[in-house]
Amino acid sequence: MKNIQDNFIAGIGNTPLIKLRKASELTGCNIYGKAEYLNAGGSVKDRAALALIRDAEEKKLVSKGGTIVEGTAGNTGIGLCHIGNSLGYKTIIVMNDNQTQEKKDTLINIGAELRLVPPKPYKDDGNYVKIAGRLAEELKNTNNKGVVWANQFDNTANAKGHYKTTGPEIWNQTEGKVDGFVCSSGTGGTIAGVSSYLKEKNKDIKVYLSDPKGSSLYNYIENGELKSEGGSITEGIGSSRITANFAEAKIDGAFSIDDHESLPILYDLITNEGLSLGTSCGVNIAGAIRLAKKLGTGKTIVTILCDKSDRYQSKLFNKKFLIEKKLPYPKWL
Repeated sequence: MKNIQDNFIAGIGNTPLIKLRKASELTGCNIYGKAEYLNAGGSVKDRAALALIRDAEEKKLVSKGGTIVEGTAGNTGIGLCHIGNSLGYKTIIVMNDNQTQEKKDTLINIGAELRLVPPKPYKDDGNYVKIAGRLAEELKNTNNKGVVWANQFDNTANAKGHYKTTGPEIWNQTEGKVDGFVCSSGTGGTIAGVSSYLKEKNKDIKVYLSDPKGSSLYNYIENGELKSEGGSITEGIGSSRITANFAEAKIDGAFSIDDHESLPILYDLITNEGLSLGTSCGVNIAGAIRLAKKLGTGKTIVTILCDKSDRYQSKLFNKKFLIEKKLPYPKWL
């Protein structure tokens, strides 16, 4: 028998690179998306979730029967719950109540204890990340198997997971012929881990942040100031602060991507390339196209295809919602 995996965790990583045909033709470059939606739990966040849990186990903070607590926009929570189920952990997820119903339903359906809170800025004590941290601390004495706060934003085990897996995979898949890497940032783990690995292999590889409107990171990279403009329907990426993971990223520049630029890319991919991807993928691909144009023809650019559209269908394919936001919508709706 071939290609047999022993368990859920074995299905995380070693995702393929998919050539993005239109983006490549448009720029005269080879633009590839790393198909992270093919991870066992359905998103790039499976890698972070696994790295965070393994880190807690190695530090003997939790063992079978213990509890994982995390604040998340959804995907990390889904990954933590799947992995937690496979290893014998309970998962408690704190999430803003404005995230898509699809992600809320998924978390409940796979057995997570979901606690929804109103959105608050990070400086507020009611911010979902801070609530998760306090909750883990409050529960510590209730379980002798351990209660751990995964802390995906500032636990650099997240970036280390990508340094050990995603970065080497991209290098090996391109046979070291990658010229640029583009990625958005939520926690900063992916762009930090991948950029650190790739630049160790070749310091001339260009790494660019692709940042949605409403995030402060573009302005921080380009002008040294945490300042945001506009807004986006994209979930799970963008930030108003520099996380411990993001601080480790080796970034050459940044692009600010508007929803009017990213959404048509997603709709075109569905109709012409058979790829139905999540909102952050549009931001990433838009950034990859911009970097390809900046570097010139013949280059190889890699970006991340984080997840699929089914986790955002109530926004991505909601004609009324999109019209109210004055955003483009699929022509078939």
